[in-house]
Amino acid sequence: MATHADPLSALTKPNVGVFTDPAHKLWVSESGPSLEEVKKGESLKEGEVTVGIKSTGICGSDIHFWHAGRIGPMVVENDHILGHESAGVVLATHPSVTHLKVGDRVAIEPDLICYQCEPCLTGRYNGCLNMRFLSTPPIDGLLRRYVNHPAVWCHKIGDMSFENGALLEPLSVALGGMARAQIALGDPVLICGAGPIGLITLLCVAAAGAEPIVITDIEQSRLDFAKELCPRVRGYKVERGVGPEDAAKHIVEAAGGVQPKVAMECTGVESSINSAIYSVKFGGKVFVIGVGKPDMQIPFMRLSTQEIDLQFQYRYANTWPRAIRLIESGVVKLERLVTHRFDLEDAVKAFETAADVRSGAIKVQIQSEMDNASW
Repeated sequence: MATHADPLSALTKPNVGVFTDPAHKLWVSESGPSLEEVKKGESLKEGEVTVGIKSTGICGSDIHFWHAGRIGPMVVENDHILGHESAGVVLATHPSVTHLKVGDRVAIEPDLICYQCEPCLTGRYNGCLNMRFLSTPPIDGLLRRYVNHPAVWCHKIGDMSFENGALLEPLSVALGGMARAQIALGDPVLICGAGPIGLITLLCVAAAGAEPIVITDIEQSRLDFAKELCPRVRGYKVERGVGPEDAAKHIVEAAGGVQPKVAMECTGVESSINSAIYSVKFGGKVFVIGVGKPDMQIPFMRLSTQEIDLQFQYRYANTWPRAIRLIESGVVKLERLVTHRFDLEDAVKAFETAADVRSGAIKVQIQSEMDNASW
């Protein structure tokens, strides 16, 4: 049951969501909870709040579920709602919720965990054996106007913009990688891929004091964007047909002859991972954040004889409070990453823009208006 009636009584816009299906269609249609359910508060379960979603970023995984219909074992088998990078305002709270109130601005951590398995009990809940992650089939995502979500996973963002609040999710991906890669002041670092995750990782690596930093991409425009974000970064454009060993030589040259100690691989592409493996120093580390194809060939003997650690990341855990502090303090500034904005009703066009490299898009966000202008 809702705790405040006035904000809810002012709502008139129906709930809609952004759907895809096994046939790779993409459309905007009615979604739950319905406007009537939101206004009555009857759909709220213990510990939940209703959030009016204001901004949602389009992730590469959203594009992949639309175009490919799957990521590894995660398959779109029915009509499915996308989106997991969202921030909004609390519209209603279940009586059991005491730390949030109507009107609070929040960013949504899109986890639904069991709290009972070993990963959950040891604090690494991103490995929950019973994880239900919003937007990963069959769990519907956040690209809706209204969503019910556990209050424990709704993080207060104060007067932070909703755009920045939605960027806390990809920032959390970068922070998860930073923590496990153990990048230190003065470490030479390679970042593979100048997409949103690569660029956010760049900002984090720079804030951590890494030097020199090299970033790679196949698109010069993205390398130029990276240079604008971090003037001291050194870019290397990966040319088609250049093998991993030769690419590694160019990467080291770009770093002034210094081999990276750590490579943050943000593409998940086999050739890029292998280039990173060939580029890092003896005893170095290749940390793979990107998601790629199920099976790959890697230069095993290079890893073995050079004692290179190859590590991987799956989402994140316990990162939101740190991410919020970084944005609030200005240590990490993400505003420039949002290059395109679309209304919720224009979500199909937003996805087409995000999927088209010719658009120049870095991060595309979908924004939803509600009836109360003060929100």
